[in-house]
Amino acid sequence: MRKKIVMCSVMGLLAGTGLSVPHGVQAQPAFRGSQVRTLPIAAALSNKDRPEADRARDRTRKPAELLAFAGMGPGMKVADIMPGQGYFTRIFSNVVGKTGHVYALVAAERVAEKPSAADAVKAIAAEPAFSNVSVLAESMLALSLPEPVDMAWTSQNYHDVYGRGVEAALAFDRSVFNILRPGGVYMVIDHVAAAGSTEDTAKTLHRIDPALIRSQVEKAGFVFESESSALRNAQDTHAASVFDETIKGHTDQVVYKFRKPAR
Repeated sequence: MRKKIVMCSVMGLLAGTGLSVPHGVQAQPAFRGSQVRTLPIAAALSNKDRPEADRARDRTRKPAELLAFAGMGPGMKVADIMPGQGYFTRIFSNVVGKTGHVYALVAAERVAEKPSAADAVKAIAAEPAFSNVSVLAESMLALSLPEPVDMAWTSQNYHDVYGRGVEAALAFDRSVFNILRPGGVYMVIDHVAAAGSTEDTAKTLHRIDPALIRSQVEKAGFVFESESSALRNAQDTHAASVFDETIKGHTDQVVYKFRKPAR
C-alpha cells in the first residue's frame, strides 16, 4: 500500500464533528463491513463519564485526530496495551460501544513490582459506563487474549520495552502480531529521540528513534501503512527527558500505523 503522511487537520474532519469530508478523503470504515461510516469520536470525547482531568489533556494528546487516523469505530475489539491511568481506555470504550470490547493489558512485570499498577484501569472496568472493558495482567513478551482483536494500541510505552533490549522489543511485537486478527491494525505512539539513538536513550530520556520502532515492528511481520503528524513538535530538540518541565506534555511524538497482513 502506498505510504502517506496524514495531516492532523484533515483527520480532524473525520472525528464525528458533523463537518463535511473534503473531496477525495473518506472516513475510515468503522468495522470490517463495506459501508463507510463517520466515527462518533466527538461524542465519545464529550461523554460525561470522562473525568475533567482527562478532558483537560485532550488539547495536547489530540485523541480525535489519532482515533480517526487509526480508523477505530463501533463494534471493534481493541487491545489497550500498557494503559497507565486509563486515559485512552475510557475513550476506546466509548468509541467501540456496547457491541465492541476493550482489553486493557497491564504489564505483568510491572504488577509484580507494584501490585497497585492495575488499580486505575480496574476501577474504570468496575464502572457500569465502561462495562465493555476487561483488565488483564499479561507479560509484555507473551501477550495472550481470549479472542483476536481488530486493533492493538500502545501510547508512550514502546521505548520502555525497547529499553529492555532489542530481543525484548521483537518478542513484544511478535506477541502483538499474534493477538491481532489478519488485517488488524497496530498503532504505536511514542516520544521521539534523535536519529541514531540507542536503547540507552530509551532508558534515560524515555525516547526512541522512530527508525528503531519501524525496523522492529516490520521485523515482526507487520506492514507499515502510514504516519500521522498530529503530535509532531519541531520545537522539541530531543535532548531533554520527557519529564523535564521545559518539554513535559509537549514532546515531539511519532504516530505510526502498521497492519498485520490479511493472509
